[in-house]
Amino acid sequence: MAKPALGRGLGALLGGTPTLGNPPQPAVPTSANHTPAPAPVIDTRERVQRVPLDRIRPCSFQPRKDFSPEALRELADSIKEQGIVQPLIVRERNDHFELIAGERRWRAAQLAGLTEAPIVIREADDRAVLELALIENLQRENLNAVEEAQGYFQLISQFQLTQEAVAVKVGKSRAVVANALRLLKLAPAIQNFLREGRISVGHAKVILGLDTDQQQQLAAERVIKDGLNVRQTEGLVAKLQDRVTIEKTAAKPALPKDTHVASLEDRLRERLGTKIHLRYAQGKGSLEISFFNDDELERILQILGINPD
Repeated sequence: MAKPALGRGLGALLGGTPTLGNPPQPAVPTSANHTPAPAPVIDTRERVQRVPLDRIRPCSFQPRKDFSPEALRELADSIKEQGIVQPLIVRERNDHFELIAGERRWRAAQLAGLTEAPIVIREADDRAVLELALIENLQRENLNAVEEAQGYFQLISQFQLTQEAVAVKVGKSRAVVANALRLLKLAPAIQNFLREGRISVGHAKVILGLDTDQQQQLAAERVIKDGLNVRQTEGLVAKLQDRVTIEKTAAKPALPKDTHVASLEDRLRERLGTKIHLRYAQGKGSLEISFFNDDELERILQILGINPD
């Protein structure tokens, strides 16, 4: 089954990709029985124009923040040889053009020393620009997990969209959007590790099980230092959670024991000659008998009348 295209209205906003050359013209009949068709009215906004690079500005709604210097250099080398094959998509602002799509090409063109770039002007409001920038990057898999999550969050917070509405617009399931947004709950340092590819999304989801920034950072640093896989990270997080539970329990002030319970605990301790802990409340509880080696266990069993064999 063919994968559905991302984003409704994307084609309407981007349109077909204009070519930089002149398209072949159809033959016009010259017979006397045919009247030449009137020339079509061309919307000048749809044609490719060349403008100075310094009149083009990046867009604040662009979700992609990280651009690989090496990849930009490779693209710049290609642009030196071939030029910018695909025009930049922009919208008009007071004294400049603002990028809708093509920031990577714009950056590479500057590295290549170009002074002009081909553009196509579109009309788009802020929400359409953010949607388009997010969709374009998702289609090309250019966004890291944190950038993707921040793009979804911006659509929700700035334009009051629900998770369901965002999912429809970018062609994802609601679960994908919701799971991505959870990554923004990570400590800032962990988000940077994720941006840099030092931990995976799988690692990050497991680390989210820890409550504090300090615990999350401790876990992430162990993952990086020891090269833990996701399964090993699950074990690490479980141990850290157990440690927190023990520390919280130890920090709670001990409740005074009932006199009869304390007396019975002392008698058991004297009888068995080891550490005893008796918990009792409303007819229910537990009895914990401690031993520290096999010989001591065997001695306790004999006192209780149990044959260890």
